[in-house]
Amino acid sequence: MHVSRGFRGKRRDDGGRADRVPPGQYLTDGFPVLSAGPTPHTRLEDWTFSIVGEIDEPRRWSWDELQELPSEDVTVDIHCVTRWSKLDTAWKGVSLDTLLDGVETEAGYALAFCDGGYTTNLPLEDLRDGKAWVAYGYDGEPLEPEHGGPARLLVPHLYFWKSAKWLRGLEFLDVNPPGFWEQNGYHMHADPFTEERYSDQEPRAMQQMRAEAARRLRAH
Repeated sequence: MHVSRGFRGKRRDDGGRADRVPPGQYLTDGFPVLSAGPTPHTRLEDWTFSIVGEIDEPRRWSWDELQELPSEDVTVDIHCVTRWSKLDTAWKGVSLDTLLDGVETEAGYALAFCDGGYTTNLPLEDLRDGKAWVAYGYDGEPLEPEHGGPARLLVPHLYFWKSAKWLRGLEFLDVNPPGFWEQNGYHMHADPFTEERYSDQEPRAMQQMRAEAARRLRAH
């Protein structure tokens, strides 16, 4: 089992709990649901995961083929840009290292694409070396649609919007185009420990959205 706050270091004792929480974050015991649009409900028999773009040849897996790959149980801390953090979350999925085994590419970036039209951009170095998974289980159960099921990207060392819900594939690119939230003012990289929340100046619409999301979360 892999246990970390993201991918750096080891799990800390309770005495080091505060050191696992990035600046500006507060802890929650719940699992808030924040989405940009309606929740897709994709049938497993229709679900596929693809790797396309600047690679030697495209790869594609059906749901059953994904289940046949070696899986990992991972326990990680997650951090949302709306300022909540949740420690020791338990996931099951397939490491991106497994999916990228044998893939030849000179690309430096990937664009995750999803049901519902959501996209987000990531450097490939943030997806390799035990840093990212295609997750289909949470807390011992199949991943629910409201949390990104049947499968989502899990990149816990970055703010959680980079862990794209309802994942359907990755497009490898030699450029770094902004995804959905990045086009709307969010940071291109999203390291929570250096507070890479927004681009040069947070748009007023983003300020209002973040404030409303925080108000709703604290009301529950």
